[in-house]
Amino acid sequence: MAKHPVQVIAVTGGKGGVGKSNMSVNLAIGLAELGRRVVVLDADLGLANIDILLGISAGRTIENVLAGECDLRDIMVRGPGGIRIVPAASGTQKLSQLNTLEHAGLIQAFSDLADDIDVLIVDTAAGISDTVISFVCAAQEVIMVVTDEPTSITDAYAQIKLLSRDYGMFRFRIVANMVRTPQDGHALFAKLTKVTDRFLDVALQYVGAIPQDDAVKRAVQRQKAVIEAYPRSRAAIAFRALAKKVDSWPLASTPRGHLEFFVDRLVQQQVGA
Repeated sequence: MAKHPVQVIAVTGGKGGVGKSNMSVNLAIGLAELGRRVVVLDADLGLANIDILLGISAGRTIENVLAGECDLRDIMVRGPGGIRIVPAASGTQKLSQLNTLEHAGLIQAFSDLADDIDVLIVDTAAGISDTVISFVCAAQEVIMVVTDEPTSITDAYAQIKLLSRDYGMFRFRIVANMVRTPQDGHALFAKLTKVTDRFLDVALQYVGAIPQDDAVKRAVQRQKAVIEAYPRSRAAIAFRALAKKVDSWPLASTPRGHLEFFVDRLVQQQVGA
């Protein structure tokens, strides 16, 4: 298997509606603008939406790969900014209940693509299902998307608690989404750390904030990423700033920096599930 280093980033959040998919897509395009070869995996394996968000027609999906009808390269579609997307199938129960061999086979297919990827962004489903936990635990970096709502903060805390208590994870990168001001982003981070510092042994790192911006809503309606549709909008500028920060994160020179490590961790999580 290839030994090309790949940064694997899981974008997650305790609840739905916090903007994980928007975060994944716009971050991916921002990284591509910096010269990175980026693949986005729609890891909401039962309710996929990345292709819909971008107005992309996905003729075949992960379901076809699992059925042995094609390989992973056959289903990847080009997205804006040169990113590539691995679409999942929406409303397919089988994909939300993969067995160990199917899950391992899927990720093995990714390993075969390692030489052609610099960054793999995994857009997870909401909640704390086995599949979500598996992807998050296997990734090198975890971006937790949080909004200034009690349910978002509570669910983010619950997800962090589970990952730290049961899976030994202690570092989480936090992005405040849909905030009115930068100060509100810091205040939201403070609310979350107030409870994690009191009850958990974890390290939360504030990455930044994405402002509440009508341009995001208009871009979604047009089925485009805001960074592409409205490149001078406040949100687009914030996403590019976020991409620059993420691009500066060190890439492990150890086996953890290789996609094979992601494969192995994910398979281990599934076997233990």
